[in-house]
Amino acid sequence: MTGDFLGLAGKTVLISGAGGGIGRVMVERFVAAGAQVVGADRDLAMLEGLPLVGRVIFDQADPAATRQAVTAHLAIHGVPDAVIANAGFTRAEHFGQLDDAVWASEMAINLNGAYALVDPIAAAMAERGRGAVVFISSVNGLQHFGNPAYAAAKAGLIAYAKGVAVELGARGVRANVVAPGSVRTAAWDHRLEANPHLLDKVLPHYPLGRMVVPEEVANAVLFLASDAASGITGVTIPVDGGLTAGNYRFIKEVLNTP
Repeated sequence: MTGDFLGLAGKTVLISGAGGGIGRVMVERFVAAGAQVVGADRDLAMLEGLPLVGRVIFDQADPAATRQAVTAHLAIHGVPDAVIANAGFTRAEHFGQLDDAVWASEMAINLNGAYALVDPIAAAMAERGRGAVVFISSVNGLQHFGNPAYAAAKAGLIAYAKGVAVELGARGVRANVVAPGSVRTAAWDHRLEANPHLLDKVLPHYPLGRMVVPEEVANAVLFLASDAASGITGVTIPVDGGLTAGNYRFIKEVLNTP
């Protein structure tokens, strides 16, 4: 796909969590498509080395500070053509590791903070008459794979995206969701160091037989944010190696398929 096909040349895109494993690849992809990228993260050092035209610093765990930082940026630089709500974090694995504090923390970062980021931008986009929003949710928001608080927050993002799509669509704002499965980033390194055979348990669940890589997630985001997806709004696209298409391991182990 070329920049002309995508219609991103000269467009401004704000990406939260730009310093992370997936975020950095998104920045590269959008810049390659001709866009000007504003990177947002909780620490200026996390954005070092990225080809950015601007930086916004806030801790998404603090929704009030997030809204304040975003509103201040809009007042000075204007509204971007697209915003990618990518920042997120999880720690709990199952209900036995969950309590009120963990639940509140997961909601603050993954749902409330994302709302505080997107809400002022989407309102400004509607006033202008155009704009694209892409949320990074998770397959955890579609089916249960553990991480119950994170899953609830990510499901909330899908509902929020549909709300933006329906209520602001007539004013030119599109909102869509990308739901990755397991993505092979540096975040997996400590798990694999602790258990070098972990992937032997993970990969049999994926019809493609592998994790997806950040570039594959970024490509889906790039498409949804672009003019090539101008008729698409309110949808969720899993980028998950087929995980949510069906129970591949059941087929293999119960039906003994080759």
